Amino acid sequence: MSEVGFDPVRIGIVSISDRASSGTYEDKGLPALKDWLGRALKNPLEFEARLIPDETARISATLIELVDAGCSLVLTTGGTGPALRDVTPEATLAVAHKEMPGFGEQMRQISLRFVPTAILSRQVAVIRDQSLIINLPGQPKSIAETLEGLKDADGTQLVPGIFAAVPYCIDLIGGPYLETDDTVCKAFRPKSAIRAAR
Repeated sequence: MSEVGFDPVRIGIVSISDRASSGTYEDKGLPALKDWLGRALKNPLEFEARLIPDETARISATLIELVDAGCSLVLTTGGTGPALRDVTPEATLAVAHKEMPGFGEQMRQISLRFVPTAILSRQVAVIRDQSLIINLPGQPKSIAETLEGLKDADGTQLVPGIFAAVPYCIDLIGGPYLETDDTVCKAFRPKSAIRAAR
């Protein structure tokens, strides 16, 4: 839930699927991303949503368009497996100015807690200009697990989700100050980077 006084944030969300983009089945990636981000962030959010097919050039062009439109964060879902049409990582790396391998490494570590096939996932994260672009898994449950991390029955964090590092990364590349709801995902920043409470 967003609150007054926090930096507004524009976020690009991209669901990449031949079948969903052609109407063969309902896309679940975009609603899952909107729901999770709406719960996790206190900032006023503006979403730029896209539903596109698994085509390298189209994915790269969409990512560039969203970065150029001022999205500080761009999250993609789908197209990161080993299948022939899974080209999201290649399209993402093609527009990168810097690679951020820790995000993909941590996502696979989280997913390996649930399924051994997590080693088949190829998610990447990159920086382009002042935007962080992250590939996420295709399933809504996996999206939440990788963003949020793993907690025990009393809510104690067992394995940090990748989103804990996103706000500070956005700080470092000159983006808005993201404020998280700690009950969903507690952001980590060095003490020197934490703004005084409002």
